[in-house]
Amino acid sequence: MKLRDKKVAILATDGFEKSELFEPLKALKGEGATVHIVSNKNGNIKSWDKTDWGDTIEVDKILKDVHASDYHALVLPGGVISPDILRIDELALNFIRAFFKKGKPVAAICHAPWLLISAEVIKDRKVTSYKSIKRDVLNAGGHWVDQEVVVDNGLVTSRNPDDLPAFCSKIIEEVREGRHDGQHV
Repeated sequence: MKLRDKKVAILATDGFEKSELFEPLKALKGEGATVHIVSNKNGNIKSWDKTDWGDTIEVDKILKDVHASDYHALVLPGGVISPDILRIDELALNFIRAFFKKGKPVAAICHAPWLLISAEVIKDRKVTSYKSIKRDVLNAGGHWVDQEVVVDNGLVTSRNPDDLPAFCSKIIEEVREGRHDGQHV
């Protein structure tokens, strides 16, 4: 129960990659963290499970009602659809930026670095992502590497669901460490 005093937000909407939300959620709760599913809509959001729609999960909080100051860390699951929808939502981008401004850990996997690009927080950061958005990361000024998990001053990134064990482990480690003064916007 190493994280029993920590609150973590997982930001997603319809089309998040099922394993990339549910596995970090399970890992964080298993360490005692309070975890809220934050979305741009009320009710349930549905996952994408490899080739078709998958399980749903209930939204705990909507973006207009949350602040980075409510949480110790932020997790951004991938999938193609959810990050693509959220990267044009100014409330989502402001929420992400606020974690960087406060030096709080942020974790993004697969296509979720699209959100970091749109929030303009990836420049000069060492990151990884799903291989199809490598060029997007590079064009935004990120330093892309092909590793299962990359940590850069509290920013945790991974490539795909195969990397989830390492990703979840690093999220827990970074949340336990807390504030990272090297985080920047």
